Amino acid sequence: MNKLSSMRHWPERMSPANFSMSRANMGMQAAINPRRDIAAQGPPPIAAPPVPDGPIHYSFNVPFASDLAGPNTEDILHATTDAVLRWTHPEEAPDDVPVYELPVHAMNLVHLRQLCRDITSNPMPIEAHVISTTPKRVNGQVTTVCLSGAPDLVQQTRETVLNHTPLSLRCTTVVVDGHLVANLSEGVLKKSVTDFLDETSVFCGVDIFLLGPKLTTLTGGLNGDVDLLRDQRWRVAIYGDYLSSEHAKTRVLIHIDQLLGRIVDATTFDPSMHQLLCGRNRKNIKLIESVTNTAIYFPPPFSSCYRYCPPNAQRRDPSKVLITGETPQAIEQAKFRIHEVLTRIRLFVKDVTIPPAKIDSILLSRMDKVRKITEANGSFIMFPPLGSRKGMVRVQAVENLHVERSLRELMALVGQFYTASWIFMQPDTRQPGNQDVQAMLGDICANSDADVLFDRQSFAITGSDESIKDALMVISQIKFAVHAPYQIRVRIELANEHKEFVSGKKNGKINKIMGHSNVQIIFDNFGEYNFNIEVIAQSYDSLKQGLALVEQEMPASISFHVPDQYHKRIIGIGGQHIQRIMKKHSVFVKFSNAMDRGGMGREDDDSRVDNVICRTPARNAQNLELVKIEILEMVDRADSEFTSQVVSVDRLYHRQLLTRLPEIEELERTWNCKIVFPSTEQASDEVTVTGPQWLVPKCIDEFLGMVPDKHEVVLERAPQLIKYLESPDFVQTIVPKLKSQYEVELTVHENAEERTEDGSPTVTLLWTFTRNNAGGLRDAMEFLQTQFATASVEPVIFRGAIPRPKSDTFEESLPFFNSKLLQHAPAPVVTDSPTRPTFGEEVARERSILACLRKPGSMSSISSFLDRRKNSSQSAANFFKGSSNVSKSSLISIESTRSFNADRNPWNDSGVNLPDDDGNPWSTGPPTYTNGGVDKLMVPQPGDVTPRHHPRQSADSGRPSTSHSTNSGYPGPLAGPFR
Repeated sequence: MNKLSSMRHWPERMSPANFSMSRANMGMQAAINPRRDIAAQGPPPIAAPPVPDGPIHYSFNVPFASDLAGPNTEDILHATTDAVLRWTHPEEAPDDVPVYELPVHAMNLVHLRQLCRDITSNPMPIEAHVISTTPKRVNGQVTTVCLSGAPDLVQQTRETVLNHTPLSLRCTTVVVDGHLVANLSEGVLKKSVTDFLDETSVFCGVDIFLLGPKLTTLTGGLNGDVDLLRDQRWRVAIYGDYLSSEHAKTRVLIHIDQLLGRIVDATTFDPSMHQLLCGRNRKNIKLIESVTNTAIYFPPPFSSCYRYCPPNAQRRDPSKVLITGETPQAIEQAKFRIHEVLTRIRLFVKDVTIPPAKIDSILLSRMDKVRKITEANGSFIMFPPLGSRKGMVRVQAVENLHVERSLRELMALVGQFYTASWIFMQPDTRQPGNQDVQAMLGDICANSDADVLFDRQSFAITGSDESIKDALMVISQIKFAVHAPYQIRVRIELANEHKEFVSGKKNGKINKIMGHSNVQIIFDNFGEYNFNIEVIAQSYDSLKQGLALVEQEMPASISFHVPDQYHKRIIGIGGQHIQRIMKKHSVFVKFSNAMDRGGMGREDDDSRVDNVICRTPARNAQNLELVKIEILEMVDRADSEFTSQVVSVDRLYHRQLLTRLPEIEELERTWNCKIVFPSTEQASDEVTVTGPQWLVPKCIDEFLGMVPDKHEVVLERAPQLIKYLESPDFVQTIVPKLKSQYEVELTVHENAEERTEDGSPTVTLLWTFTRNNAGGLRDAMEFLQTQFATASVEPVIFRGAIPRPKSDTFEESLPFFNSKLLQHAPAPVVTDSPTRPTFGEEVARERSILACLRKPGSMSSISSFLDRRKNSSQSAANFFKGSSNVSKSSLISIESTRSFNADRNPWNDSGVNLPDDDGNPWSTGPPTYTNGGVDKLMVPQPGDVTPRHHPRQSADSGRPSTSHSTNSGYPGPLAGPFR
């Protein structure tokens, strides 16, 4: 009975929570007992002294966007009150004045200094100081706040500073047609529009600029020559913090819908249900918009995390969802469908604990990646408010699978941040004074971008991996920090499934690292998702070397999609094919089919997730791309590597395309691609097409066949020209031939208001086509020009001519031969006007016209500006803007969705260990070179920084994402057994 009773408690004893050991039990016990999760060598680490109850010093950087520049003053047509004064330099300012000296940035710094002075003069025993520096690591200015006082007061003061300061200013732009905001015939802006912009600026606490059309570059022609085009649309630029700018942007979009004759209404429900209503990749909400022909605007996510609001401004109600439609019936139908979806939602909720310091780091620097996680999984992540020192994060979704995926990806994001401590074993009584400590901490923060706490007995550092290493390097150069005995601890957070991958068999890798670099490595704090790797050293050089070796053993991974039907072919009989590839490159490969990802019959999104993952130690990361190439060579061309390509379509036309959603879905099934429209709130023109590399161009070509386009050519009216355009030969022969041969329709119009520069009347040729046939426009125009010549008609083009390609004669190769036998090719024509040879002159002319708008408060010159632009040969519509390049496929792998789930750990290092004499950083043999042929030693030298895993050829490879990574983290484990 005693044996049976003890066996009942075995699961509790073997749980990860009980598997770690307390600090008091550290030492040689871990080396004696290999079953423990603590690997140690040498004398046991000295326990950290208790944190004193006395005052502490805490410093952190305030993330001002001091490198955000204002608009070009020559493009400003209207600006809200004092916006020009804040976002432009005075006229007497020199040309090389830095951006961070703009009045708006200087004003924010002044307000922060005043806030800190008020805090210091408060009766509470707390001091706050502001330090501004321009370190070499950044181009702009870094602002650091140093706080001194009791620990609780310091944390409360930090929360106050972060929530009373405009963090991360940004500029968001909304494009709008010129006729909606100005009377182009009269040359004046509509007063209702300018009044609305002024009202929105005050209501939301932002600065708004109305800017004219911008110049864009378009590469075309036979020789890839670059043409300068002027976008037809005007721009509304909004400057402010995240929540305020998004609020103002939504109001501008709603106003544009009202100008287009749409009706506005709203509905309210809990913000935690917004993302769940939208569904994965906003599938549900796009379906509602397509059926009802409405536009639905959601408030910005995570608004409850940020509590800053500009003075005298109003925040948007986070529960209100705005809807615009053409009829009240359409809006009511949209509301009914929203309510119908909400009633069918089943909630799955799970909480997870994250260190508060890391939550603040995510809120300040990683929210774009968190937003991608929520959109990809259709989940809602609730963070505590910024600076609140709360560590509970809640995730909810409509399926438990999506909750787990979101949590794994979020915890992978948490692993991008390290914590470190520099502990003095024998504190020196000759420590610096308060002013010296403030200067010291300000220097550490400015040069590392980490948060630093100093309590006279230790430094505590929090930040990204690179920030931690930079901070430790700065501290190592401080005399009093290295004068007395000290101990350095760096804590890395990593997913539980990577434990064996990093430690090796029987902790072999860790033992080698500890023996080679004189550090101790401890695995502790095993949670449900992550555990901590703590690297301990008695000197900075030892820690630097040991940490570099540990980072080289951390997993580097790349994931991509291969259709399930090819998995057996790639794996081979008994796994012989994939085993050969794995042994050849020392890379572990895992496949996941539809059953492993949650069963058959799920959404189509699950059939396109990355289902092949390759993983290897970071020191071998260069072989990941080679493995990917070998695997994809066994896949048919039609199902080749999945890639993404962006197509630009006017955002207002997205609504018409969504009404043809069944046709788009049929198009997706035909070409095995996915067409993703941006959210309504983003106001973006970019439509993303994802699919096999060789099928994406064909899908894009057919998709652009659903998008109409037009081009106008204005000719000077002449009797001979009119006679030919009205002739039966032109109407019955030429026009049908243009339609049948070039897929272009031609119609003739006369506009009495369109006049040439000398006042002569004009006639307009309107060419209409679909975007996929845009390339035939030039040929159609050349064919018509030939017919004009045959009929002895000489048209004079006033506006709309397409520039011919750059001459490809050999004249440019013979610049030193002055021969009369060599005829000089005419200069490249980049203008449609016979009187203006170059576009550069026109640009200079436009700049001189806009120079009078340096003080946009006065709009007396807008009429002349528009008149000159209207009659200019380089007007907004003079150039034909063709479709996106649909003949080229992007070769960059799509970003991994990290959608893997598992109940067990398939990631051990069986069969993927690198040979001791091949790329082993602690090998005693002669140094070797990488398999990729890059002549660089793999043996780390003393003092080297952590290698950045050269040459990383894939955007998805490398060790777990860091502050320099572009991905959202390393994926979680794959479900199902290895086949």
